Amino acid sequence: MEMNARYTSFVAVGDSFTEGMSDGLPDGSYRGWADLLAARLAASSPGFRYANLAVRGKLIGQIADEQCGPAAAMGADLVTLVGGLNDVLRPRCEVARVCARFEEAAAVLARGGGQLVLMRSPGRRGPVLERFRPRMEQLFAHLDEVAARHDAVVVDLYASRALADPRLWADDRLHLNAEGHRRVAEAVWQAIGLTAEEDWDAPLPSAAPPGWSARRTADLRFAREHLAPWMGRRLTGRSSGDGRPAKRPELLPYEG
Repeated sequence: MEMNARYTSFVAVGDSFTEGMSDGLPDGSYRGWADLLAARLAASSPGFRYANLAVRGKLIGQIADEQCGPAAAMGADLVTLVGGLNDVLRPRCEVARVCARFEEAAAVLARGGGQLVLMRSPGRRGPVLERFRPRMEQLFAHLDEVAARHDAVVVDLYASRALADPRLWADDRLHLNAEGHRRVAEAVWQAIGLTAEEDWDAPLPSAAPPGWSARRTADLRFAREHLAPWMGRRLTGRSSGDGRPAKRPELLPYEG
């Protein structure tokens, strides 16, 4: 096993993507790429510590105001920031404002002294996200400037062809499934300079597409169970994370 002397602690901040939706565990909680990455880092670094302050539904301003100060104060060797997507998916959004708040969040985290990692979130193929892609790409273009300012590592998941495959996404079409999160963990592992174990962006084996009836049934279920509630929250200003605490609010020794 590769010995990891570079990273002895890790704190993750963000929204549902970093919380781990929808990599579900039997008890109903979520695991996700950040937990997977922490487990791998802990396996080769005795006493490794991990915190995950991410909460589903959080906007970039909330991440900046609520998570980044406490995360920076932890002084972790490694810190990840992913955010802004919930903002650009709302009916109304000032992308320039989102970019500014993202920059503020990165600046606060950079003061903690650890290696900062930023990510362009993956984008699923399909009609749901198409209308929002210009906003997403405007935000992601700004990310390089922020990274250069703070010597941050950038993990470009948005450019991934494999992660655009619908088979790596959950039924809600907004979150990766377990295999998607596993690939993200490998992508970050490689980006921070650790030895690759596999090609995280390898395409899935070809498969016959589902038939018309199966697609329509899936579309109707998605609209009823996921799209309608999501749109309702967006229009009323509610969030799936309202009142929800962080999954790992303190930087403590990792126990799998």
